Amino acid sequence: METAELDTDLSLFKYDNLEQLPPRYRELEEDERTERIDAALEDLGDDVVILGHNYQRREIVEHADFIGDSYQLSKEAAEADAEYVIFGGVTFMAESADIITDDDQSVILPSMEASCPMAGMAEALQVDSAWAEITAAAPDADIIPITYMNSYADLKAFCASQGGLVCTSSNAHEAFEYAFNKGDKVLFLPDKHLGENTAHRLDMEEEIAEWDPWDPEGKDADEVAESDIILWDGYCQVHERFREEHIDQVRADNPDANVIVHPECRREVVEAADKAGSTATICETVANADPGDTWAIGTEIHLTNHLQRWHPEVNVVPLCGDACMDCNAMRQIDPNYLTWVLEELAEGREHNVIEVAPEEKELAGVALDRMLEI
Repeated sequence: METAELDTDLSLFKYDNLEQLPPRYRELEEDERTERIDAALEDLGDDVVILGHNYQRREIVEHADFIGDSYQLSKEAAEADAEYVIFGGVTFMAESADIITDDDQSVILPSMEASCPMAGMAEALQVDSAWAEITAAAPDADIIPITYMNSYADLKAFCASQGGLVCTSSNAHEAFEYAFNKGDKVLFLPDKHLGENTAHRLDMEEEIAEWDPWDPEGKDADEVAESDIILWDGYCQVHERFREEHIDQVRADNPDANVIVHPECRREVVEAADKAGSTATICETVANADPGDTWAIGTEIHLTNHLQRWHPEVNVVPLCGDACMDCNAMRQIDPNYLTWVLEELAEGREHNVIEVAPEEKELAGVALDRMLEI
């Protein structure tokens, strides 16, 4: 199968060779596990660096050398001299780390189950098919594709091949401005909510159309192509769960509460909140809060839990309950998996190595470089 002259496949099949946790590791108690992780890390020394995404559970981040958002962590890996990079995150994050790290560094994803549902909502093969329809409907328009960092490497490569780039939640507006300086229209993937919030930030909310790849009968390329901003119908399953009534309830329970949400949330939730921003912005906001302030957090529950531990002087509360805010994909990085991959590395055996195909890696790197230029 071909996408933008790249040999690629659906992510479901691309990583079906990653290994499951051996049975002997499945019932470890925390004390034993911590002792074994520490012993393996002592053996490995500077040969390994552990990256812990903000959404990882406590038992992972407490062993991490760096904690942060996905691209920040990839940069930390690239600057490290470690031979092995263990990414406590999801598949697309490990791919991004592989793209920007040296060829002699191995990027390891402890669990094969840690696959972001939103990234899977915009497979490169699927986007390539839609691209053919949309560009045929607007033959005289220069359409620039932008993909959010939360996407697979082959989609980043696709965007680069079509003159596009990657963005983060912090610089999406700058990516849009870059695209409109270069072309006439934007196809934004895969998060429609981040795309809509960015359009509002640029006062372009009237220019939005949505492309639903899941409804063959509902798509009209001619109609969609009339708009300047085309949003792919994808979303984060955690952030889409937040509703205005959650904010109303928090304010009823805590009249002095401030509310901060991630821009992957629905537009009406972002409008109702006091502030919206990336995980880094959320962390900075709580860190800079006055003692006694109350901040309700509208993002994944484990970051909320971390902020409660890191800043006990601030009243940090979740915007809705644990089940509402839990990312099941992030949860797949079980600390027993971390124990396994570390002990195996200490014995000279690598498991669950994430390797982006060379041509994809080169083109995806171009998309990332364009982002850095803005």
